[in-house]
Amino acid sequence: MTHTHRHDVPLWHTTLNPSAGAPVLMLHGNGEDHRSLLPLAQRLAARHTVHLLDSRNHGQSARHADCSYAAMAGDVAALIERWQAQAQAQAQGRAADAFALVGFSDGAIIAILVALARPDLVRQLVLMGPNLSPADFTPEARAWIDNEWAQTGNPLMRLMLTEPNIAPQALRGIAQPTWLIAGEDDACPRAVFEGMAAQLPNARLSVLPGHNHFSYIFGSDELAEPLLAFLAEVR
Repeated sequence: MTHTHRHDVPLWHTTLNPSAGAPVLMLHGNGEDHRSLLPLAQRLAARHTVHLLDSRNHGQSARHADCSYAAMAGDVAALIERWQAQAQAQAQGRAADAFALVGFSDGAIIAILVALARPDLVRQLVLMGPNLSPADFTPEARAWIDNEWAQTGNPLMRLMLTEPNIAPQALRGIAQPTWLIAGEDDACPRAVFEGMAAQLPNARLSVLPGHNHFSYIFGSDELAEPLLAFLAEVR
């Protein structure tokens, strides 16, 4: 477990099975920390070097006035560059591997922004329950966020009411193999995910029956085997 400074923001992160295969970075959702993805991460670490991060303003990472998705994506890009430099030094100059990004909810938004800004850092994407705009939410999800913001004044709630603002056609710039996953009763309607998949040049979409926004990921490793198979498709 270490802390890395990015724009004076200490970020908590850890690595599972550092001597394993191609690297994976897992990115949690809004108001959570790395523990929400830990059961899945532990399974993926059987074949991969898995990095876990607490985003700024989450978990054991420091707080900062800028909690935008762009700032968090910048944090991620800087960390990947650092890890690649370390791996390259240990491999005596061999080119470092690009990363698979596995993101849930806000983590999936961050993964999209990293892939758009720094495609050289990204090998594959697994996007679980993302949205491109606050307008994508179902009325029920929007009402819940509105209420949380009104009750708590939590800037992370306001973030979801104002960001992201990713144009759907921007996804056409993501050439990496992408698996888009959503629950049947997710925070966005199925049509939102179908629209994203239609824009992504190299994507597949899975809508999981009987699941909501959280149930297939919180404390669960049920996606482990299909994710391992997906990650093995690109070497």
